[in-house]
Amino acid sequence: MSVSKLQVTTNPAPKSRIAVEIEVPADRCKNSYAEALNKLSKSISIPGFRKGKVPKAVVLQQLGVGRIKASALETLLQAVWKESLDQEGIEPLSEPELTEDFDSLLENFNPEKILKLTLETDIAPHPILKKTSGLTAEVESINFDPKKVDELIEQSRNQLATKVPVNDRPAKKGDIALVSFKGIFADDGSAIEGGSADSMEIELEKGRMIPGFIEGVIGMEINDTKLLKCQFPDDYQQKEACGRKAEFQISLQDIKAKELPELNDDFAKQASDKDTLAELRSDLEKRLKEDLNNRQIKNRQDSLLDALVKELEVELPKSLIDQEVRVIVEQTAQNFAQQGIDIKTMMTPEIVKSLMESSREDAEKKVRQKLALSALATSEKIEVSADEIQSKFKEVQAELKLSKEKNISPDQLRQAISDDLLQEKLFIWLEENNIVKEQTAKPKVEDKKKKGTKSSANSSTNKINKDEKETKSSKSPKS
Repeated sequence: MSVSKLQVTTNPAPKSRIAVEIEVPADRCKNSYAEALNKLSKSISIPGFRKGKVPKAVVLQQLGVGRIKASALETLLQAVWKESLDQEGIEPLSEPELTEDFDSLLENFNPEKILKLTLETDIAPHPILKKTSGLTAEVESINFDPKKVDELIEQSRNQLATKVPVNDRPAKKGDIALVSFKGIFADDGSAIEGGSADSMEIELEKGRMIPGFIEGVIGMEINDTKLLKCQFPDDYQQKEACGRKAEFQISLQDIKAKELPELNDDFAKQASDKDTLAELRSDLEKRLKEDLNNRQIKNRQDSLLDALVKELEVELPKSLIDQEVRVIVEQTAQNFAQQGIDIKTMMTPEIVKSLMESSREDAEKKVRQKLALSALATSEKIEVSADEIQSKFKEVQAELKLSKEKNISPDQLRQAISDDLLQEKLFIWLEENNIVKEQTAKPKVEDKKKKGTKSSANSSTNKINKDEKETKSSKSPKS
């Protein structure tokens, strides 16, 4: 029996969506209803009747017309949507959405009559670049600072320091204090989430905890108790704590002083694979300069990409942004796992929801960047040849065999290589066809950036103090 053809009309909708108007012939509606009734009559169990042998009239009496119509309509929607996509050559990015709610459609659904409905879905956007060459991007130049070598060496000295018990004086800056504390918010007396600890080692250095905490511990003697009054920063990572005053009942259990190793060749051997302090300094300087060069290249690429994105004309579908948000959340979870943090404890539904909301702006930016590069590749006909992919594939495959890395399939590896090679070509093209102005960086206080210098240079001073594995709650009142 031939099936009546659907009447389908498509109309573009905002934000890279398409509205698909579908007219379903009456005979198909009738057939769907009959099939639903037949299916239910075979699956329903009613006392006095063998399963699969329940008369349809009894099924109607037991379930009602509404239940059968709903089942018929659900099946019909799935079938006509798939058929409409194939008929019109549409590749959806998201699940379809009815322009009217299902209940309203069901109320007007008559198996004896034509059914009219409209479904919407996201589709791939069509990015257009107004301009690809002759763009001007600005980037701050980064200069090597020899003091960074001293900073890294001091970090390593601190990691290799010997902890010496202290019993004859109060705690002072630079000590390691073993404390127990319990925190509440001053405004309502409620307990601070993660604001308590039984025995926690804290290095008494500025910035280790929220303002006022370290300062309050300094001057205490062993077995002293004290009420510390502090205030969370306005930009604290836990939103509910931002800017709020807090009180911590604290007890000092123990004090240890740090004895730093002397700066000599023995220290170099202990801290790295180098035989002399001079070799260690030279290696650190080389690595820092390499990092600096890589950062400058990355900064140039970012500035060029920002300039390119400004030339982009595109309507972003919500589904692409949602997909990028999920990627950000997954990467965050992976980072926690690599740091040894329990994902189940850290990634609670509330935190995941908050992270997804705060990531949307960054996700949208990343989607725009990807679309801008894709549009550039299309506009300038920049491609990666099969020979280039194969050559790089063999090289990477050999490296993976040496590292015994087997978590990626050959197809995934080829795709990753293709993407990387294309991106490399795109940035080379942008550099050759646009202008990047390097400007001297303005003097500024570097705090977070200093913490971020844990680059490959640190592999030369990679011996970490084992005692640093003491309790490190990510929710404790750290700055």
